Amino acid sequence: MQNYFGCEDMDGFPETYKTLKAKFGIEPTGNIDFNLKQFETLNHYLNFDLRGSFVIKHINCDSYILFIETQAKNMEKGSIAGATYQQTWGLAYLKHDFGRVLIRRETLTDKILELIHPVELDFEEDKAFSDTFYVLVNDRDKARSAIDRNFRNAVMDIRHEDFVIEIVEHTLLIGNQQSISPEKALYIAEFVARVASIC
Repeated sequence: MQNYFGCEDMDGFPETYKTLKAKFGIEPTGNIDFNLKQFETLNHYLNFDLRGSFVIKHINCDSYILFIETQAKNMEKGSIAGATYQQTWGLAYLKHDFGRVLIRRETLTDKILELIHPVELDFEEDKAFSDTFYVLVNDRDKARSAIDRNFRNAVMDIRHEDFVIEIVEHTLLIGNQQSISPEKALYIAEFVARVASIC
């Protein structure tokens, strides 16, 4: 396995890379600017660094697996410091403009706050999806049109995992705060491969 952006130093990377290579035939992308600073999900970190990116090839569309090193914000003795984590994220370019969208598992707190201050986008025709996921959007019309049944089904298929999905117009990012593991990386790769081909 080649040295790629220092990924070989990341815990869990070699095994995860082999698993993804066997299932999806991933290949290094080279130097691509994915404009990751546009995602609020990553901007919550003190710092983040793209350590490696790999393409999953499709007919007429590709999706990507990103290995990112993050530094979490922690207040320590009056200064901000942070532990470093190594994570797998997925990225796909979508045909439809979603506006800005954040999708994550809905918590009890979300349900209570929704009673007082309704901000979530619900889908009356898909109660199971709306009961499982918390969907925040900046353009309800764009989001309602783009988050169709096929997209909701793809999201529902990963509902047992604790992922966050953020979409900025045509670019989707999915991941979580857990460390690199082959199992999590496969869920992410399967999801971005699926939505890149259908959305």
